[in-house]
Amino acid sequence: MPTEVALWRIEEDGKAQPLAAAVMPSENSLEDMIESDPDILGETLLMIGRQVHTANGGRIDLLAIDAEGIIRVLELKKHRTPREVLAQALDYGSWVQTLSHTAILDLYADYRSDRGLGFEAAFEDRFGIPAPEALNTGHRLTIVAAELDAATERIIEYINGFGVPANAVLFRYYADGDARYLARSWLLDEAHTAAAATGKAVSREPWNGRDWYVSFGADDVVRSWDDARTYGFTSAGGKNWFTRTLRSVPVGARVFAYIPGEGYVGVGEVAGPGAPFTDARIAFDGIDQPLSGLDLEGTYRHSDDDTDPDAVEYVVPIKWLSTRVRSEAFKKPGLFANQNTACKLRNRATLDALYEEFDLGTVD
Repeated sequence: MPTEVALWRIEEDGKAQPLAAAVMPSENSLEDMIESDPDILGETLLMIGRQVHTANGGRIDLLAIDAEGIIRVLELKKHRTPREVLAQALDYGSWVQTLSHTAILDLYADYRSDRGLGFEAAFEDRFGIPAPEALNTGHRLTIVAAELDAATERIIEYINGFGVPANAVLFRYYADGDARYLARSWLLDEAHTAAAATGKAVSREPWNGRDWYVSFGADDVVRSWDDARTYGFTSAGGKNWFTRTLRSVPVGARVFAYIPGEGYVGVGEVAGPGAPFTDARIAFDGIDQPLSGLDLEGTYRHSDDDTDPDAVEYVVPIKWLSTRVRSEAFKKPGLFANQNTACKLRNRATLDALYEEFDLGTVD
C-alpha cells in the first residue's frame, strides 16, 4: 500500500480541521501539470515527449529522461482497468528499450521543435551537467493515478519481484475554499525500482572512427596549456585513472583538447606514441628532442613519482591544427565533456559545433 496522505487546516483557535480528498476534475489536467513541472513527481526529469506514437501502435502519455540517461515512461491510469494500463505500460517499455541514441534525440527534436534548443543544451540547462555519452541505459515505468485499486498495487508489487522496473504514483486532490492542493505518494520505494532500471545494452551515438575528446588539466603548476600548444603535446598524470584512457588514443587520431571548466582550446592529430614525461620526445623547430630539456612552465612531476609508477605524467605528442589561448576557449551549453582524460567523441551536436568553430568542414 502507498503511504496514505492526509491534510488538516489549522484554524485560528488552533484546532486541526481535516480536509477531505475531492475528485480530481480531470486526469488530463494532471498530465498537463506533470508536463509543465515534472518536479511534482519528486525527481528532476527532462520531458522528451508527450503522446508519443510507438511502433506497436500505442501512444505514450509522457516520456522523460533523468540525469543518468534513464528513460521514464509515465502512463496515466485514466479510466482503464489495472490489466489494461499495466499491459499497455509493459508494451511501451518493450518499445522504449529498442530506442537508439539518435532516436531519442529525434524524439526530443520533434517534441521541442518550437524552442530551438537542442537536446544537449536542454539537458545541461535542466540538470546542470552535460548529457551522458550513453542514453537509454535503462528505463522505468510509472503509472500515474488519482486513485489506486488493490489489483493495480498487487500486480506492480508482483512484477517488481521479477526485476521489472515498474511503480505507481498516487496524487490526491484537495479543495479548500478557493485553494487547491495536490498530495503525492508512491506505491513502492523509488530506490528499489531505480536499481532495477538498468541492464540493457548501452545506446550510444555512432562514432566516426577518428575524433577523440581529450581533457587537459591546466593547473599552471604541474602542467601548462602554453607549454602544450607551443611544443605540441597533451598529458595527464597523478594516478593511473588519469592516464589509462589517454594511453588508448592511437597514433593518427584527431583530438579535441578541453580544459575543464573553460572549454575547448585546440584540435590536432596524435603525432606519435605516448611515453612517460622523462622519456617523452617532441619534434620542435624541426629537431627531435627530449621534452624535459625544453623551457617549460609546468613541472610535469608528482609527489609520488619515485614510488608509484602509475603517478608519472604521461605525454602524447600532438601536431596541432589549431589552438587558442585559454581566455578564448570555446564553450556553450550542451557541449560534451567527460570526467575521463580521453574518450571517443561521438556527440554529433558537439562535433558539429567544433567542426564549425575550428573550420574543419563537415562531420564525417
